[in-house]
Amino acid sequence: MEIRPFTIDIPQADVDDLTSRLARTRWPDGLPAAGWSRGVPLEFLKELTAYWAEGYDWRAAEAGLNEYPQFTTEIDGQQVHFLHVRSGDPGAMPLVLTHGYPSAFAEFTRLIEHLRQDFHLVVPSLPGFAFSTPVRETGWALGRTARAWAELMRRLGYDRYGVHGGDIGAGVSGAVAGLDREHVVGVHVVTDPYTAAATATFLPGMGDRLDPADPVDELALARMAEFRADGTGYLTIQNTRPHTIGYLLNDSPAGQLGWLAESFERWTDLPYDRDQLLTIASLYWFSGSGVSAAGFLYEQAHSSDWGAPPAVPQGYAVFGADATARRLIDPPAGTHWAEYERGRHFPAMEAPEVLAADLRTFFAGLK
Repeated sequence: MEIRPFTIDIPQADVDDLTSRLARTRWPDGLPAAGWSRGVPLEFLKELTAYWAEGYDWRAAEAGLNEYPQFTTEIDGQQVHFLHVRSGDPGAMPLVLTHGYPSAFAEFTRLIEHLRQDFHLVVPSLPGFAFSTPVRETGWALGRTARAWAELMRRLGYDRYGVHGGDIGAGVSGAVAGLDREHVVGVHVVTDPYTAAATATFLPGMGDRLDPADPVDELALARMAEFRADGTGYLTIQNTRPHTIGYLLNDSPAGQLGWLAESFERWTDLPYDRDQLLTIASLYWFSGSGVSAAGFLYEQAHSSDWGAPPAVPQGYAVFGADATARRLIDPPAGTHWAEYERGRHFPAMEAPEVLAADLRTFFAGLK
């Protein structure tokens, strides 16, 4: 039950070791110039790795993160790390922000600045990510995580609260809303047409529901086919052999960076802060959470515990929107639905001011 203050304080020896490892990266020779068609291009990763070693300032990032009150507590045998940023308004609504993969709580730092006057913000690290480590038991998937989040909010004394997330965070948020419906006022998630299509490939019967003769359905089916053909590589590995890829992620910072950077480059539309990406990569590296974070996807792929469906008001913010997302998601009547032309998978980093405005709009009517 104890909630303990937490401060990030990475030993200088670990910072020096990271710099040394980056400088000694053994790069492959003779790779053909194939752009992004075969994965992360060599010159792109070389340049980003050099900046991580020589230009990026971890101590400045660490100090910035430590400006937010941080805590840890043990729930169901697992250490859970979280930010708790209270609004100046005592009557503000509490709001849980849950990140996805491949990300970390630091994804939300720019969004926090837009929301901290309107909400009491609770920003946990998923089990196995950053400082919610180590993970010593199996079974930490959506359902168990949702139960932990509900317990965390109970410990913090919040009787009514909202939940928000994207990617894994969307699934966790929906599960919290189904599990703790007596206390959750609403669930708000972000998505984009490509993520919606990727998710639809795992839903039984989705292909049968779509009509290839309809132009919108035709595009949705094409995106689903594209994901099956070219977008499942990381999922296949992590859903089946997370430990095998985990040794690479835990031993090579350049390998860890490449694994993260491919998703950020391919899944974004608007420019994102390169230092913010490297802060996320540094959190993975210093906490040694590459293998346990990869393992979260394995746990969910082999779990039947998806939690109960949400029975509270729902809101969607779709970035890079077109007609396919609404067709694939098919939201129930009364759902808050907002579409934005630009941005994609990481709107908290790409368009935090737009996402913040949508969150305020959705929760304004639920206070």
